[in-house]
Amino acid sequence: MDHETFFSAVRTSLFGGRLSTNQVKGMEAILIAWAATPFDPRWLAYMLATVYHETGKTMCAITENLNYSAAGLRDVFPKYFSIGEARAFCRQPRRIANRAYANRMGNGDEGSDDGWRYRGRGLVQITGRENYDKYGIVDDPDMALDPSKATEILFDGMINGRFTGKRLADYFNATVSDWIGARKIINGTDRALDIAGIAKKFIAAIEQAR
Repeated sequence: MDHETFFSAVRTSLFGGRLSTNQVKGMEAILIAWAATPFDPRWLAYMLATVYHETGKTMCAITENLNYSAAGLRDVFPKYFSIGEARAFCRQPRRIANRAYANRMGNGDEGSDDGWRYRGRGLVQITGRENYDKYGIVDDPDMALDPSKATEILFDGMINGRFTGKRLADYFNATVSDWIGARKIINGTDRALDIAGIAKKFIAAIEQAR
C-alpha cells in the first residue's frame, strides 16, 4: 500500500483536511502491523473506523474520559445512576468508574477500586479486570496504552472475537460485507451506522492506495 496516497485520501475524507503527527503515527502502526500479515482490506478498514470512533479521532491509545456531567451520567450509565446519584457523582471520574464498573467484568465491588484501575484504555477501550487479565496486563493496566500492545489487542480482539465473541470474518467474507452489523464485534449496535460510514471511507482510501 502507498501510505502517502492513503493519508492524502483520509486527510480529506475523514480528518477535515489536516492530520497531526500523532494521528499519522497511530495509523502507521496499524498499517505496518497489517502489512506484516495481510488480511482482507475490509477488516483493516473496519478496524481503523473502530479506532477512529473509540479514540475520538486521535488514532492513538487513550484512557477513558469519565469526567461526566449529571446529564452525561444518565445518558451513558442510566442503569447505575439515578437522577439524584448522578448529581452526587458527576465530575468525579474515580467514583464514577468504581460505581459503573463494580461487580462485573471480573471487577470487585465499589470499594475495591477495580472500576478505576481497569477503566477503558487502548485503541478499543478494553475495560474490566478479566479483559486486562486476558492480555496479561492485569498487574500493569497502563500497558494497554503502549502502541505495540494496543495494536496487538485491537487485532486479536477483532479478528479472533475476544471482545464479544463476534469476529471480523462473521461480517466480511466471500459472501458478506455487513458494515453495520460488524459493530457487534465491539459494542452491540451503538453508533453502528456512523461507524459503517467511516469504515467505507477508509476502505475507499485503502483501495485507492493499493
